[in-house]
Amino acid sequence: MLFKLPISQTIQALLDQEDTDADKKITIEDKGPKSFEIKCVKGNSYSIKGTYYLSNLLQELALEQQLGKEIAIIPLEKIEEPPSSRISRMIKDYFWTDLTRTIDKNGLDKILDDEKTSDTMQRIYVPEKDLFGLEYYKTLQEQIPSLKIKTLPENITPQYVKSINKEPGLLSLAIKEGKGVPFVVPGGRFNEMYGWDSYFESIGLLIDGREDLAVSMADNFAYQIRHYKKILNANRSYFLTRTQPPFFSSLLREIYEKNQEISRDWMYENLKMVILEYRTVWMQKGVRLTNTGLNRFFGEGIGIPPETEEGHFDFILKKFANKYKVTLREFIEKYNNGLLIDTELDSYFTHDRSLRESGHDTSNRLDDICANLNTVGLNSLLYKYEVDIAYLIKNIFNDSFEEDTSEFWLAKAEKRKKLMNKWMWNEEKESYYDYNFLTQEQQLIDAATNFYPLWAGICDSNQANVLVKKLYKSLVQKGGVAGTANLFQDTEISAPQRQWDFPNGWAPHQMLIWRGLNNYGFKNETQELVYRWLWMITKNAVNYNGTIPEKYDVVKCTHKVYAEYGNVGTEFDYITSSGFGWMNASYQLGLSLLNIEYKNKLNELVDPDDIFNK
Repeated sequence: MLFKLPISQTIQALLDQEDTDADKKITIEDKGPKSFEIKCVKGNSYSIKGTYYLSNLLQELALEQQLGKEIAIIPLEKIEEPPSSRISRMIKDYFWTDLTRTIDKNGLDKILDDEKTSDTMQRIYVPEKDLFGLEYYKTLQEQIPSLKIKTLPENITPQYVKSINKEPGLLSLAIKEGKGVPFVVPGGRFNEMYGWDSYFESIGLLIDGREDLAVSMADNFAYQIRHYKKILNANRSYFLTRTQPPFFSSLLREIYEKNQEISRDWMYENLKMVILEYRTVWMQKGVRLTNTGLNRFFGEGIGIPPETEEGHFDFILKKFANKYKVTLREFIEKYNNGLLIDTELDSYFTHDRSLRESGHDTSNRLDDICANLNTVGLNSLLYKYEVDIAYLIKNIFNDSFEEDTSEFWLAKAEKRKKLMNKWMWNEEKESYYDYNFLTQEQQLIDAATNFYPLWAGICDSNQANVLVKKLYKSLVQKGGVAGTANLFQDTEISAPQRQWDFPNGWAPHQMLIWRGLNNYGFKNETQELVYRWLWMITKNAVNYNGTIPEKYDVVKCTHKVYAEYGNVGTEFDYITSSGFGWMNASYQLGLSLLNIEYKNKLNELVDPDDIFNK
């Protein structure tokens, strides 16, 4: 059945009748009649009934309007499409394209139009050794008066980064054949290339047949290591001293496993960068390598992180303002200008930058302690680097790569595994825990990152069995895996609500844990946790006009999460055009793992507790 509809007129009539809260969406919170008459091509009327179908009609009209059409021809199948099929189709056909950026003439408008830019001058910082990039961008500067190209020195120090914080800008990425190498951004206010987001997005891209974008992400990773000496938190000037959780080896391996005909020369150049990153970013003693032989996050920098939202640090800065008997604003100005030095506060911000480097910005689990921890998560990722490098050397380079062999790297992995089991494994509590190398104690906080060893393949069969029991006991909620256990449930300690803590759940944690469970043969548990997560996403999308946000409350199973700056991906008119990067990927990965029985239940929105708690 086809409907031929005047777009503007139908949208207006639909909103007038159904959008009772005037937010340009049709959700379960609207109080309209939930039934709207439209005309078929053949002239007879048809009633669209229910929030989900009405919001689908609104979305389809909006898509046609974006194409500049005045009349839409819409098939009934798109309006009454099963929810999981519709979400997956939107991700594949629309969201990835909308989230793709390039830093070139054709892409500048999209990437420079950013809420984080507070003045009229748009800046791009280009490394002085990227001669081709400098030539390209300076040519652009001649054509665009509001664009300012600034040259970055090769030796980038924390002092230098602080000196340019008042003139923030975008950092250049790779240019090939006169065009910017594309990358996928998370979405919303995150309009640049982020470190670990890019890996998880690439999982979804590979599933959706966008190997080209996954390869481009790898090329931009390599560019960052070559010119910025690390894979950046994001390509903004104030992130130059901070990296992100390392996933480059996993990206290369998954590209190769998807396409074993990938260019050997391309893989050679990228694997060189993986090894360079491993050795220069992660294995430098006294920086990110500690005396335990294990690693930590260590975000370098000076002063208050400038990218944070207004008032974020007030709860800690007020204490220091009182200490020095000045107002909060006076203290911030003097501290930032170096007129007042406080080593305790310097230490706090080192920990804060380190937790941001961990990707978990922010969490009370890591607050004011992160740089003192050998974290389970990071060391699992580096174990995976060592195993992946060995795999790629053996399978692509005939077991010889610049004098290294697979045996050399597997020995490193085995050494790391022994150290992790020595310092992090807790036999009594049957779990891995972050290790405080200063106090020489484990930090006994249950967190999703404690289960990364399942994904990395570190556990023996006994450890895997007890870890899965621990996972269910400590973190599994109705909507999936929480970022942490409830840290303050049994104490009187109060702290600001942080977005990476209970009760919130995040896509990267789910994805790694699913794959870890699958690796160890926990097929039923994988199906359950995938279903719980996808059910929550699907239910919210059905009830809230297709909303696919950054994160969820996995206890209440809602996208209405207001910790810190809120929830990216929830503000839009008529239709979400992009969802959120790694949330999109988690949906595509989850569907690829879910069996047909559960897919059918998902489309019926069968409550997971009615399935798995029987």
